[in-house]
Amino acid sequence: MERGLYIAAAGMLSEMVRQDQISNDLANTATSGYKPDKAVQRSFSEVMLQNTKSGQEIGRLGRGPYIAEQVTDWSQGALKSTDEPLDLGIVGEGFFGVRTDQGVRYTRNGQFQAAPDGTLTDQLGNAVLGRNGRPVKIAADGTVDPTQVGVFRLNNPAKAGESYVTGQAGGQARGIVRAGVLESSGVDAGRTMVDMIASLRAYQASQKTITTIDGTLQQAAGQVGNLPG
Repeated sequence: MERGLYIAAAGMLSEMVRQDQISNDLANTATSGYKPDKAVQRSFSEVMLQNTKSGQEIGRLGRGPYIAEQVTDWSQGALKSTDEPLDLGIVGEGFFGVRTDQGVRYTRNGQFQAAPDGTLTDQLGNAVLGRNGRPVKIAADGTVDPTQVGVFRLNNPAKAGESYVTGQAGGQARGIVRAGVLESSGVDAGRTMVDMIASLRAYQASQKTITTIDGTLQQAAGQVGNLPG
């Protein structure tokens, strides 16, 4: 009976992690260049059930699920036209480089703007780097040359918040920069909502299991207490 409590509790904890991940994805359905995450569940090691009298093997019983890892889908999102000259999108692999106070960070969010000194920056005011590693200059007509914007290859990319990514830089990537477009978020809102509902129902099922087991244990304890001495 106690094993059932542990299995149900493990299921609830796993679904709580999934709910946080799914909620974050839904909150970024309109964030340019956002890449969705997926929580990968695995089962704890199984135990072999045996008949206590004969020792005969009955079958296997798992010990509940757990979140083994969270995986990011780095595949390219669709490019949508904005006709804004400072909006940039990458066709193919690679990331834009941005110089922040914490060092160089990378992003697929090409929603850029002009700084007072005539350089290209992201929405937080951090300089966008060119192929030469220096800030990108904006032309007198308010445009930028896409061929001069750096597209960097990253090994082992990992999210760092604010649409930024960290990783080991591996030189220039083969991606091509296009002006006047933005990469859409990789989140499929409809499918993600279905995943959220399924996760919520799995959580509720585990919760109901715990309630049922708890009621059974209380009933058993009450019956034992009423047995004649």
